[in-house]
Amino acid sequence: MSLEASNVNVEKSLSSVEVTPLSIHIGAEIRGVDLSRPLPLEQVRDIRAAWLKWQVIFFRDQPMTHRQQIDFSRQFGAVTPGHVVYGGDSEFPEIYSVSKHRTANNFSEQILLRPWTGWHTDITAAINPPMASILRGDIVPPYGGDTQFTSMLVAYQTLSPTLRVFVDGLRGIYRNGAPQNVEAKNEYEKMIQNRTLVSEHPLVRVHPETGERALYVGPGHLKSIVGLTPSESKGLLEMLWEHLTRPEFTVRFKWEPGSIAFWDNRSVCHLAPRDIFKSEFARQFYRTTLVGDVPVGVDGKPSKSLEGDPITAA
Repeated sequence: MSLEASNVNVEKSLSSVEVTPLSIHIGAEIRGVDLSRPLPLEQVRDIRAAWLKWQVIFFRDQPMTHRQQIDFSRQFGAVTPGHVVYGGDSEFPEIYSVSKHRTANNFSEQILLRPWTGWHTDITAAINPPMASILRGDIVPPYGGDTQFTSMLVAYQTLSPTLRVFVDGLRGIYRNGAPQNVEAKNEYEKMIQNRTLVSEHPLVRVHPETGERALYVGPGHLKSIVGLTPSESKGLLEMLWEHLTRPEFTVRFKWEPGSIAFWDNRSVCHLAPRDIFKSEFARQFYRTTLVGDVPVGVDGKPSKSLEGDPITAA
C-alpha cells in the first residue's frame, strides 16, 4: 500500500462520516449520516470540518420536513428568517421557498449575457451576509436544473502576486436589486422598495474561521469599486468576475429528490440554473441560512453599512 493510500485510510478511519471529494478545489459528498435526526457531536464536528475544507458539501437521500431542515441547520449556527427581502414560509418563517417562478425571478429578459451572469453570493448587500446556505431539493426535474459553485478562495490564490496586493486594499459597494442589464417587474420593485440593503465590503475577505483570503466579488450585488472611476471599476470588476468563474474553480451538482447542498457563503459563489425555464418541469427547493458576521478585509477593517439593518436570528 502506498503512503498516500495509507494516509487516506487513516483520515477516513478517524472521521465519523464518509467524505468523497467531487473536484480538485471545491465540493465533496457526505455519506453515513441521517440528517432528519439530531446528529452526534462527533458528526457535527466532522461535517463542519469537511465543510470548511471543501466549501460546499452535498448529501443525498435525505428526505426532510421543514422542521427537520430547521433543526439540522441550528446544529451549525443561528438560523435567519427565510429571506430579509422576500420573507419566509407562513408556518415556518425560517424557510425560504426557492420555486421556479418565485418573486426573485420577476425580471425582464436580460439584454446581455456574460460569462458571470447569474453568479452570486446570498444577500451580500447586507452588512452581515449569511454565513451559510442550506438548500434542500424537494421537487427535482428528471434532468436539467443543476447548480454550480465556484471557490472564491482559489480565485484569490490564482491571481498574480501584484494583482493580489492591489485588490487587497479595495472595497466595493453592494446593493440589492435587479441584476445587471435587466428591468425589475412591478411586483419585485414593490417588494424591495422598503427593504433596500447597501453595504461597503472589502474585495478580499479574510475567512473568520480559517484565516484564508477570498476574492469577495460576487457579481450579483457588487455595483462598483470605491475610489475608482466608473470605467476603471467596470473594467476591473469584469476581469475579476471572468476569473472567478473559470471552470476549473467550480463544481456542478446534479440534484435528486432529497438532496441537500450546504455551502460556505463567505467563500463560495453559486449559479442558479437557467435551463429550467426552457422546460415544463417543476422545480421546488427550500433554503435556510445561518446568521453571518461582518466581513473583515486584509487590513483588519470591517465592512460598513450604508443602508439597511443587519440580519438577525429568526
